[in-house]
Amino acid sequence: MSENNEIRSAPLTPRPRSAAPTPPVVSSPPVSCPPSQYHSPSLSRSPLLNGEHADQAPPPSKTPKTPRTPRLSLTPRFITPLGSPVRKALRMTKLDPQDAWLPITESRNGNKYYAAFHTLCSGIGVQALVLPVAFTILGWTWGIIGLTLAFIWQLYTLWLLVQLHESTENGMRYSRYLQLCCATFGERLGKWLALFPIMYLSGAVVLSQLPNLNSIAGLSLVGAVTAVGYCTMIWVVSVAKGRLPGVSYNPVRGSTPVVRIFDVLNALGIIAFAFRGHNLILEIQATMPSDEKHPSRVPMWQGVRVSYTVISACLFPLAIGGYWAYGQKIPTNGGMLTALYQFHSRDVSQGVLGLTSLFVIVNALSSFQIYGMPMFDDMESQYTVRKKQPCPWWLRAIFRAMFGFGCFFVAVAIPFLGSLAGLIGGIALPVTLAYPCFMWLKIRKPKMYGSMWWLNWFLGVLGMSLSGILIAAGLYVVIDTGVEVSFFKPH
Repeated sequence: MSENNEIRSAPLTPRPRSAAPTPPVVSSPPVSCPPSQYHSPSLSRSPLLNGEHADQAPPPSKTPKTPRTPRLSLTPRFITPLGSPVRKALRMTKLDPQDAWLPITESRNGNKYYAAFHTLCSGIGVQALVLPVAFTILGWTWGIIGLTLAFIWQLYTLWLLVQLHESTENGMRYSRYLQLCCATFGERLGKWLALFPIMYLSGAVVLSQLPNLNSIAGLSLVGAVTAVGYCTMIWVVSVAKGRLPGVSYNPVRGSTPVVRIFDVLNALGIIAFAFRGHNLILEIQATMPSDEKHPSRVPMWQGVRVSYTVISACLFPLAIGGYWAYGQKIPTNGGMLTALYQFHSRDVSQGVLGLTSLFVIVNALSSFQIYGMPMFDDMESQYTVRKKQPCPWWLRAIFRAMFGFGCFFVAVAIPFLGSLAGLIGGIALPVTLAYPCFMWLKIRKPKMYGSMWWLNWFLGVLGMSLSGILIAAGLYVVIDTGVEVSFFKPH
C-alpha cells in the first residue's frame, strides 16, 4: 500500500496498556509548496491553509471516541474536500505545484484595480482607430446598431469567461484560455482551435523581462492611460475642428452585388476586430486569490465593469465623432490617426500631434507585454513539465528575448502580413465571440431548451458562421486585389 494511504482502526475490546506495546509514532513529511501557491486551484480551498490560523492544531474533542470497525481510508493526505456544493458531490482536487513556477500564476495577490488596468490596456488598441471606416459602408443607423450589438455580445462572452474561471463541479481554476479550451473541446482539438489565434494575438524585449503578470500592473496602467489618452485626443481634436468641407454620409456602394456584400462583411469585421482581450481574461483572473467565501469572479467582474465603461467611452465617440468629422473622406489605412495628420497637420499644434503619436507607441509597447505573457507562460511550462523545477532567471530571459526578437524579425521579414489581417482576424474571431458560448454549454450544462441554452447555441453558431464568412471574404480580397509580396522591405 502506498504511503499516501493509511489504516485507521480501534480495538473492539479494551486491553491493558501492558498487553501490547505502543507503536512508535511515525510522522509523515508535510506537504510543502511555495508561499505564493497558497491560492492555487486546491490550496485556496484547503482548511489547512486558510490564513493566520493555518498552523494551529484543531481543539481536542470533548466527546470520547467510541470503538469503530477497522476501515481503510483511500484519501491521500494532500487531497482536501472543496466547497460545500462540491463536498456534496464528494469531489476532490489535487495540488498543481507548477502554478507557483509559471509567470501567470506565480503571484496571486491581484485585485480589482489590477484587473481594471490589465483589461483596459488589453481592451483598447490601434484597430479601434479604423472604426469610422465601417460607418462609411454601413451608414449612421446600421453602423451604430452594429457597434452596439458587437459591444454587448463581446461583453456577454467576457462575463461567461469570468464565471467559467472557477468550476464548482471539479474545483479547478482554469487559469489560461488554452486550458479551458482543452477542457471543453479535448486536448488535441482545443489546441488546434485556440493556439494559433492566441499566438496571433500575442505578437519591447526589455520590458518583457518582468517576471509575472502582476509585476506588469504598473505597465498596464501606463498602457491604459495612453490608450485612453490618444483615443480621446484624436476624437476631441477632430470634432473641435468641425466637419471637413464637402463631407458626405451616403454609404459607399460597390459596383456589383458581390462587391457590396463583401464590403458589408468587411465593415462588420472591422467592428468585430475592434474588441479584443478575451484571450487574457482567465490569465488576469488567475492572479487573484480565491476561496469559498471570496471567489475571484467578484473582484474580477468589478474591474471589468470599470474598464469596459471606460472602453465604451473611448470607442463610441471615436467611431461616431470620427465619422461625423470626416465622413467618406476617412482614410482606409490608419483611420483616425492618418486623418488627423492628413487634414489637421497645419491647424493643430505639433506638440499635440507628437504627443498623440507617442501615446500610440507607448500603448503598443505596453500591450505587447500583457499579450505576450501567455506565450511566455507556455514556453516556461514546457521546461517545468520536463525538469520538475522552476525555470531559472537566465533561461527565462533567453526565452523572452527570443520571442521578442522573433516578432521583430517577422515584422521586418514579412511586411505585407498586414494585408492578410482580415483573413487572420476571421480565424481569431471565435476566441472572442463563439468559443466562450460553447465552453459554457459544455462545462455548466444549462437546462436543455432553456433560455441560456438557446442563447449560447445561437451566439456560438452565429460567431462561427461569421468567422467562416469573414475568412471567405478575406480570401476573396486577397485573390481579387492581390498581395504585394516583398520580403525584408518594410515601408
